[in-house]
Amino acid sequence: MSSSASVRHPLFARAYAFIGTRAEDAGQAEHRDELLAGLSGRVVEVGAGNGLNFGHYPETVDEVVAVEPEPYLREHAEQAAAEAPVPVTVLDGVADALPLDDASVDAGVASLVLCSVPSQATALAELRRVIRPGGELHFYEHVRAEGSPLAGLQRAADVVWPHVSGGCHTHRDTPRAIERSGFEIESCRRFNFRPCYLVAPVAPHVLGRARRA
Repeated sequence: MSSSASVRHPLFARAYAFIGTRAEDAGQAEHRDELLAGLSGRVVEVGAGNGLNFGHYPETVDEVVAVEPEPYLREHAEQAAAEAPVPVTVLDGVADALPLDDASVDAGVASLVLCSVPSQATALAELRRVIRPGGELHFYEHVRAEGSPLAGLQRAADVVWPHVSGGCHTHRDTPRAIERSGFEIESCRRFNFRPCYLVAPVAPHVLGRARRA
């Protein structure tokens, strides 16, 4: 398993925060609203980054437990948590060893993080462990292109991309990984989102929700 001490990407973390703010203005804020709509109770957010989701949680949420291992991003997440409309607790931790008890949350949120975890299967198994039976997983991720020349570009990009982007992979079939991990996908919308030309290899996105059987 990973430890949070090994997750340090100071240059990428600053670039992520910079690009993220501009992506919000390009339409990502609306994606976050859609991602978090309908949540209630206690929620775990894996890889919370700098906390851009926090302001979009509905008031039906009682508590958000936000897990983020990267120190620079976690510091900014803590600042965002102080201004969130719902209670948010930011914890130092990694997706493959969540600091939560079994079946202790009503729902999980994976937002632009399953691209960069060392093992999707392990991270999703941890989410399934901490989400109560019948609870939801809301996901918003960039994924492998389907039936497009872009898929070939993504395969080529993945030789270098993870080394300059905090472990991010462009060519992962995340919906399939979610299904293989014991979740039943109830909705999944595919679309392209490219707020700037630098992120062309990660333009294909999915946004949806699944349920722990």
